[in-house]
Amino acid sequence: MSFVSVVSELLPADLPHRDRLIEGAARHLDLIVEANQQFNLTRITGEREAVIKHVLDSVAPWQLFAAARHVVDAGTGAGFPGIPLALLLPETRFTLLESTQKKARFVEAVVADLQLNNVRVYADRAETWLAANPGRLIVTARAVAPLPKAIDLFAPAIKAGALVLLYKGPDAETEIAEATPQAQRRRIEAAICLRYGLPEGMGSRTIIELRQK
Repeated sequence: MSFVSVVSELLPADLPHRDRLIEGAARHLDLIVEANQQFNLTRITGEREAVIKHVLDSVAPWQLFAAARHVVDAGTGAGFPGIPLALLLPETRFTLLESTQKKARFVEAVVADLQLNNVRVYADRAETWLAANPGRLIVTARAVAPLPKAIDLFAPAIKAGALVLLYKGPDAETEIAEATPQAQRRRIEAAICLRYGLPEGMGSRTIIELRQK
């Protein structure tokens, strides 16, 4: 079974630009499998697990990003959630940030291969890029630090007008409680804005929203 057929099987039927997403996401995963032979991009390489935990997880909350003019993926790694979201939302501008040079070069190659004209990739730390590019944008991240540290990391961007949407696991309430001192000190509100389950028993996800009080 190919990635194309698995992506087509598992993605919801009502997604916008679904055919574009199926083709692009399958190609993205093929490139990851090739690159994994040279260096470790991801430990998830089984077809169904990769599609569910990378592609489906990335696009499940797509409606939270639909009205954004500019989305910044902070610490994109192998390109998640930024590349699947950019395939789904071609009218939205995406900036993908990855401080590890080798990973950033890989993501640049994927963007070129998929001809994603709405995506730019920078080999830079999120806090550095955001400090130099303040504004009203959406910042998102999947493999981000624990919430107390994430609040400190993104506080300057939030103060400058950004909304932060973090992909988290099922223990979001615990993380929010642990982050209360940082949130109060920074005058940031942390709240759960979406929950969803991944199919085939592959876990549940919570989206935490960070905004200025």
